[in-house]
Amino acid sequence: MSIEPTNLTAQLHHRAAGNPPSTLPDSAISNCFPGLEFDFRNLWRRLLEGIVLHESSGFVVSAEGEHERLAGRYLIRVGDAPTRMAVRRPTGEAGGSTWMEWSNALADVVARHTGDVVPCVFVDDPQNPTQSETVELRVRPLFVPSETTQASTAAIAEELAPAGELTQSLCSPWQNDYQECGCFYWAASRPDYVNVEQTAAGAVGSRWLAPRTDPPTYNVRDYTHEALFRDWEGLLRVVVGGQDVE
Repeated sequence: MSIEPTNLTAQLHHRAAGNPPSTLPDSAISNCFPGLEFDFRNLWRRLLEGIVLHESSGFVVSAEGEHERLAGRYLIRVGDAPTRMAVRRPTGEAGGSTWMEWSNALADVVARHTGDVVPCVFVDDPQNPTQSETVELRVRPLFVPSETTQASTAAIAEELAPAGELTQSLCSPWQNDYQECGCFYWAASRPDYVNVEQTAAGAVGSRWLAPRTDPPTYNVRDYTHEALFRDWEGLLRVVVGGQDVE
């Protein structure tokens, strides 16, 4: 007798076409944004029919057919979901605005509107979104439906991520992504801030990717790409009990 699990979690181990072995949970190091195995952000680039987005921003890389005019513009809203939000620093100060993770920005859109046409707002300049255009685009399904039940399986739809696209934006050597993603991307692998303390003036601490100072301050330049290439094991320290070990 053999046991064939049919729940969605069990199906995650299925080697579906177009999904490399490194996308399986048991082979992942700990992070996929962008990670060392695959870049999950690429899954969202083709979510809206007619356009292809940049993997980490709302920039429209390309568009086709009647939507060609959208190429080079920026998507700032899908339905009720904004894709760009205001940022505040740990000290409470305003820190401008930044693009949201696609998984956070569009998860509700997928849950409620897969297969539907939704209004999408585009601008020429996300820093000055005074003039915008709203275009209705259809939301593609993320996963391949079962041939028997039509319910979603764990296999990624090839229309969203053709073979090779889940890994095409990874960097080599890995230190390159590690340095550039010092923006709450690598939380599973490292913190963004260490030795944080609350003071009368607010929170103070040190950035993981910057030299330590005494007293701690956020206003320190990050380690360069070259420095991490040459001495990552000396510069990136272990955190034990909330403190980074010298």
